[in-house]
Amino acid sequence: MVFPGKKVVVGSDDLYPIVNTVIRYLIEKGFEVITVGAAKSGKTEPWPLVGYEVGRAVANGEADWGIAICYTGTGVSIAANKVRGVRAALCNDPGTAKGARLWNDANVLVMSGRLVSEYLAKEILDAWISSTNIDESEAKNIEMLKSLDRDLQREMFR
Repeated sequence: MVFPGKKVVVGSDDLYPIVNTVIRYLIEKGFEVITVGAAKSGKTEPWPLVGYEVGRAVANGEADWGIAICYTGTGVSIAANKVRGVRAALCNDPGTAKGARLWNDANVLVMSGRLVSEYLAKEILDAWISSTNIDESEAKNIEMLKSLDRDLQREMFR
């Protein structure tokens, strides 16, 4: 599948101004959006659960990729990265978003609801979406990450 796939899960712990902007922008671009947390309920939700739910939807194949938003972005990043196979990257600028895709094969985009403006959120999304190919010079490092996931899973069942 060429990244990014058309099905994206969007979750937030609160309704920051960028949440609805991100959802509308993705729909305008032709993406199918699944919402979780406050993005779905309209009510404040615990950030650990939101990050984990976004990560789980990506890892389980319910969504091709994800977006998680909390006040700083750090909490949902940590929670999403608890899910095997998830590579969540906190990206509060377009350059970091592009690099996270090209060099880290990130599959969950995380943004700060406090720092990222609605205009900047669109720029970050454009950088993320336009970065469709992994930088081949990083392929070994990305495979190393995937191997670490497999090793951790094996250790769990010992």
